[in-house]
Order: sequence, then C-alpha cells, then structure tokens
Amino acid sequence: MVAIIDYGAGNLMSVKKALDYIGAENEITMDKAKILSASHIILPGVGSFGDAMKSMENRGLVDTVKAAALSGKPFLGICLGLQLLFAKSDESKDINGLSLLNGKIVSIPKNKGLKVPHIGWNSVSIKQKSGIFKDIPDDSYFYFVHSYYLKEADEKDVAGTAEYGAEIQCAVQHGNLCATQFHPEKSGEAGLMLLKNFLALEG
Repeated sequence: MVAIIDYGAGNLMSVKKALDYIGAENEITMDKAKILSASHIILPGVGSFGDAMKSMENRGLVDTVKAAALSGKPFLGICLGLQLLFAKSDESKDINGLSLLNGKIVSIPKNKGLKVPHIGWNSVSIKQKSGIFKDIPDDSYFYFVHSYYLKEADEKDVAGTAEYGAEIQCAVQHGNLCATQFHPEKSGEAGLMLLKNFLALEG
C-alpha cells in the first residue's frame, strides 16, 4: 500500500488519481502507523516551504516523515516535497526543513527574461538511468510549477537536471529516498512510467 502523506499542504488528489489509474493501492493519510507500515510513501507538496513545515509540525508528523524517509522503504517527494527534504530554503529562511539531504533551495533567477514561477513542460536530462528513471528516454518532458529550485546537491544524488535560467537539479535519488521537482502525476506517459518505476522499488 502506498501512503500519500496528508500534512495539510499537498496536491493530494492528483497524486491519488494517478496511482488509481495505474492500479496501485493507495491511501491519503496523516495516521502515523499507516505511514510507517506502508510499503511505499509519497510526500507531495504545493505551497510555501515555511507554511508546509509549520503544518507538518502542527500535525506532529515531522519525526514520522523523517523515519519513513530513512526507513529504507521507497519514499518519493514531489515538488515542494523535494524541497522539504533539505535543511533550508530562500523562501522561508527562518524555517528548518527535514535536513535529510545536502543541498540548497534557492529562487529561480528573475533577470533572465523568463517567467517566474516556472510553469509548464521542460525536458529533463537524466543522470541516473536506473531507479525512478528506468527505461525513460533522456530529455523526456515533465510538468513543472515552482519558483524555487535545488542546487549544490551531492553529485551522486542528482538523478535529473533541467534548464530554466539556471541548471535545476530537478530529481534526486539517495538509495530508496527519491524526489522530483516536477509533478510526475501531471506529466503524461513519462510521469506514469516514473510512478510505476517507483512502485517497483523494493524496501
């Protein structure tokens, strides 16, 4: 069973619908026992870094999310769910994130003549051909909605990059801990393949 973590700041239903479509048993939940007993865990996210962390703290889920991410079970952060895996974000400099991976969350440059937030389809240069990107062609297109992005992650963790005013480290894989800045659930066939690959990972 896939646990979709409900911490009050997530694009929950679109993730659920995508999992339903590919036939994956799943549940939106804030129940700690269900999250920790699930075979696969997804941390979605839409909104601001600070508000999301406060909401997670208010629901008493910070330690549960950390435990799930470090459990060795397949764990996938989506969009803001990727950013929350890191210690800090320029969006909310006084708020601590989950501090599970090394890297910085910074704002997309606004002096490049590009619209911010970055909304729309972008090709992804795939750096890790296994795991969540197994059998997905390099430079496949995925759907993005964000104003902040990951940089300076550990090189061995970077699974995909995109270009939008800067090199965006848009996917990471650290063992079974995975995350994408883009929304696989809104990314057509490539996104569904990524979700299927995630479900095929074993804890």
